Amino acid sequence: MKTEIVQIKNRFTGYVIFEAEVDASLSGELKIGAAVKIAIKTDANLAGANLAAANLAGANLAAANLARANRAGAYLARANLAGANLARANLARANLAGAYLARANLAGANLDGANLDGANLDGANLDGANLAGAKVNDGNVLAGTRPIFQIGPIGSRCAYLAAYITTSGVFVRAGCFFGSLAEFSATVNKTHGENEHGQEYNAAIQMIEAHAKIWGQKS
Repeated sequence: MKTEIVQIKNRFTGYVIFEAEVDASLSGELKIGAAVKIAIKTDANLAGANLAAANLAGANLAAANLARANRAGAYLARANLAGANLARANLARANLAGAYLARANLAGANLDGANLDGANLDGANLDGANLAGAKVNDGNVLAGTRPIFQIGPIGSRCAYLAAYITTSGVFVRAGCFFGSLAEFSATVNKTHGENEHGQEYNAAIQMIEAHAKIWGQKS
């Protein structure tokens, strides 16, 4: 197999922070992705890396330090980013469909136009993250000043419940459930009635409604 050295550079200084030998027959974005996967396996610190357009589909980047990295347009579908440090990272237009982002640090990250369809954000730190234009639920676009609202751990799963304010209304993700707020309310009442879980979920629904009214898209 013919190989090629791929360099990963700092997005700010251009300094080479990691290099790896990868399959030369891969396309450009796959070469970068292959190099990143090698870097993660060797515990390399990729803080500030320029990973624009990298294809990291299915990569396990759990707990990786990618703070301030540039991954604009990166393909990260189904990637495991649990606990990763992505603070202030540029993830504009990144494809994060189905990505596992539980407990990831996304504080200050730019997710403008990112695809979050099916992404798991349980417990993720979204402090100050730019979510304008990010897409969830079959392309529905997030809207409003604070379009993602998480509550938890609560309910029968003792886990996080996430509400998404979109141009098509408010949607809720709770475990394997994803649907409109009205559908979630109906499911809660059918499944839990007035037991302790039902009471807690219904209180959360009221909070979501208030949040959407205050921070949602203004007409």
